[in-house]
Amino acid sequence: MIINTGQRTDIPAFYAKWFINRIRDGYVYVRNPYYPNLVTKFILDPKIVDVIAFCTKNPRPMFLYLDELSRYGQLWYVTITGFEKDIEPNVPSINEVIQDFQYLSKKIGSDSIGWRYTPIIINEKYTIQWHIETFEYIASHLEGYTSLVVFGFVDLYDKVKKRHPEFKECSSEDKIYLAKEFLRIAQMHHFSLRLCSKEKWLSEYGIDVDGCMRIEDYERAIHKHLNIKKKMQARKGYCACYLSNDIGAYNSCPHFCQYCYANCEKQIVLDNYKKHDDNSSFLIGNLKKDDRITEAKQETFIEISLF
Repeated sequence: MIINTGQRTDIPAFYAKWFINRIRDGYVYVRNPYYPNLVTKFILDPKIVDVIAFCTKNPRPMFLYLDELSRYGQLWYVTITGFEKDIEPNVPSINEVIQDFQYLSKKIGSDSIGWRYTPIIINEKYTIQWHIETFEYIASHLEGYTSLVVFGFVDLYDKVKKRHPEFKECSSEDKIYLAKEFLRIAQMHHFSLRLCSKEKWLSEYGIDVDGCMRIEDYERAIHKHLNIKKKMQARKGYCACYLSNDIGAYNSCPHFCQYCYANCEKQIVLDNYKKHDDNSSFLIGNLKKDDRITEAKQETFIEISLF
């Protein structure tokens, strides 16, 4: 099976000690985000957890535990955009994350890590030319450390519009121009380029639009074939990502990125962060009297080695 850690929060950046405690104890409790008293227990045994997927803007806090995690297959996506504190208030600097990306790639292997340049926000400060120059700068420093880069345009969810009415949709012309430029740069630096947003029509311009965390990516990361019969998708109709079994929690990421869909109000996040206990079986809070715990049905997907 696959455990995902990154759809709801950034576990490597803020909850690395908690996560390794869950690995050491061998299980984790996860609240249903829509029915909070429904709790799923996942066993974290490497005999049945084939891959752990990490999505992060700051992998460094997890570096202390990489040797312990080596028993598990891993697939990492590290987001590096170059935005400043007005957009990503608590994300380390672009050069710090580039250095950490390089270190992580050497540690786990370039097949097990990808780079995300998303979301693209265009305004007077972050112009089209700024994005092209920043993308090329990062690509030039990550060449040889990964073969995969994913880009995407900002999704203006209602909560994002409410917080930032100045955020506007990119025009179709801008999207086409940027996609073409990113493809040119990616090819120059030997990356495969993929899209992570809803503009499936960009396939007309040679862009791979079929998802950024596919089963084939997990397979390449661990050099094994995965026989997954039920292929759940993140966004049915235009995304082929396989993103089941997430152990994170919404409203718990103190990066406070201005475009974030997983946080609601800043104070809610701060309150939840105070409830976090590195020794708890839950990411936020602890077991409650009326919790109903169900153990997940888990099995290995691994069949044969590919290499």
